[in-house]
Amino acid sequence: MSAITIRNAVKRYGTVTVIPDLSVTIGDGELFTLLGPSGCGKTTLLRMIAGFNTIEGGTFQFNDKIINDMDPGKRGIGMVFQNYAIFPNMTVRKNVEFGLKYKNMPKDQMRTEAEHFLKLVHVDQYADQMPERLSGGQQQRVALARALVIQPDVLLMDEPLSNLDAKLRVEMRTVIKNIQKHVGITTVYVTHDQEEAMAISDRIAVMKEGVIHHCGEPKNIYQRPADLFVATFIGKTNVLKGALKREDGTLYLEFPNGYREPMEYVRESEARDRDVILSVRPEELIVSLADDRQPRTGLKAVIQDSVFLGSNTHYFAELETGETVEIIQESEIDSIIPPGSRVNLTIKAQKINLFDTATEKSLMKQVENNLSGPSHRQEVSQ
Repeated sequence: MSAITIRNAVKRYGTVTVIPDLSVTIGDGELFTLLGPSGCGKTTLLRMIAGFNTIEGGTFQFNDKIINDMDPGKRGIGMVFQNYAIFPNMTVRKNVEFGLKYKNMPKDQMRTEAEHFLKLVHVDQYADQMPERLSGGQQQRVALARALVIQPDVLLMDEPLSNLDAKLRVEMRTVIKNIQKHVGITTVYVTHDQEEAMAISDRIAVMKEGVIHHCGEPKNIYQRPADLFVATFIGKTNVLKGALKREDGTLYLEFPNGYREPMEYVRESEARDRDVILSVRPEELIVSLADDRQPRTGLKAVIQDSVFLGSNTHYFAELETGETVEIIQESEIDSIIPPGSRVNLTIKAQKINLFDTATEKSLMKQVENNLSGPSHRQEVSQ
């Protein structure tokens, strides 16, 4: 197995720079996901690791070996593609054995090795069938077995589940995660699906325009995103305006209507009177019906619509400022708040995130931007 170290990578297509200067270390045995919107450079970077794209700058290493100019076939990689890329004219078994032909392995040993990995991905019962008789999920399992049977140092997976239906995607991401942990192979996984990345990854690198904006464990990226792009790309969030105010030694977050909450997790260097951008996830808003007999606290809003989704109900409300927010609440047994209802919204202040209005960088403590590998965490500094 191999750790992957990338230093100052540059990729250009003519005069267009796709990756300007990217550095990251992927730990030995880690499942590392490149996540971002279409065109962000994630597949380009994967293909640079594989040797399918040229490298215009920087160094790529597997352990201590520089691979920049190494032939793709000598890098010790296994590939799983979006379209499976299995041979339709070969049986499942022959597909898996194919990569072993170049290892000068005796036929009986090839059969034993193929059988082992077919069992590992639970398609051994289809060994003598043609691929056309298999479902999409089964074909992708065959592709995974074929990539693993050669026992590569690194496994590269490019959008491997995007052609599957929703139920199969959930099933296959569990399969991939379990097999990757069982085999212990260093894996670089490309996807644009945030939920998929959150479900399988040890660490995620969130990319935009060839730049890693945040690299860390899924929980930290979701709870303490490094900037506003990451906050809005990972999951759902409401983006609002507010201000920080320091009064009698306490730092408050204040909304335009005067509603305020004490803020404990702002970095001391950023804890001063200033305008801020808020990211408030739908589950971080608490909704209560307005009562004319009681003074209204929090943000005043009117429910516009609701969607019942079983355990949770999603509400869409308009604030008095004209801003629209989404709220996710646990579904009540007997009632759903009807459209037109006046409500008060309060926030779970310890969970929200604040960003600088100019740079859109996080102002919060607890942000970890960990480009150097799983054992060297560091708090992001702006």
